[in-house]
Amino acid sequence: MLKLGTSGFSYPDWKGTVYPKKLQPKDALTYYEQELGFDCVEINSAYYNIVSSNIFDSMAKKTGRNFEFVVKAYKGITHDLFDYRLKEKPSVDKVKTDIDKFVHSLSPLKESGKLGCVLLQFPVFFQPSSRNNDYILECKECFGDIPLVIEFRNSRWATKETFNILRRNNVGHCVVDEPKLERLMPAIYEVTSDIGYLRFHGRNSNWFNTSVKERYNYLYSDKELKEFIPNIHKIDKKAQKTYLFFNNCTNGQSVKNAVTLKKYLNMETKKHNLF
Repeated sequence: MLKLGTSGFSYPDWKGTVYPKKLQPKDALTYYEQELGFDCVEINSAYYNIVSSNIFDSMAKKTGRNFEFVVKAYKGITHDLFDYRLKEKPSVDKVKTDIDKFVHSLSPLKESGKLGCVLLQFPVFFQPSSRNNDYILECKECFGDIPLVIEFRNSRWATKETFNILRRNNVGHCVVDEPKLERLMPAIYEVTSDIGYLRFHGRNSNWFNTSVKERYNYLYSDKELKEFIPNIHKIDKKAQKTYLFFNNCTNGQSVKNAVTLKKYLNMETKKHNLF
């Protein structure tokens, strides 16, 4: 089963391109589902602050029965412990309160059956080690029965050992399409749990030397999108469910690419004229 959407649904520069200029922010998610035709969304804002359960409850009530949410984990869980300036070894004990708050916030999505999984995206300075392997598994224990998917940004994780550890513990692997730079994780189409996952970040070579907005300011060509199709089918054959999310959200480029890929994958699309 393929589910396709974008990493976030509410951006100021989507007004007048993706959304009508007069659309109210409270109506954006409904428009995203009903008019753009997406059946899932990745909530990236939860990375910056733990979203209240009331907000997730409202989101759940605004969407249809088959709509699903994937939520990116709060940065206190995935990033803050691994600052290279810190000399202490990372420990789940130090973030247990944040994990508990984060898990509680997801309750409305979980209770409504609309929580697909949680994405733990670790930074480029999170490198392979026995301690960091343990940290991932400790997180899994703390999250209980909520499915987890891991996105690595450091290329040193691209080993059979990494994928074997994830597979043995039923933790998903997020395939990333991003610039082919030495430090960044290459796109390796491994499936390590029931969930397949692919994030499209764009291919800007100035990844490390620009603003976050410009880092993801990339529009995939139709040729590039078509090249993904064999590997997407490869993932989907191995997984029970596969999420495809475009994170190149600047100026709504993620929406244009997602709509185009849906067409190439013969998924149901809405009739609309974007860009």
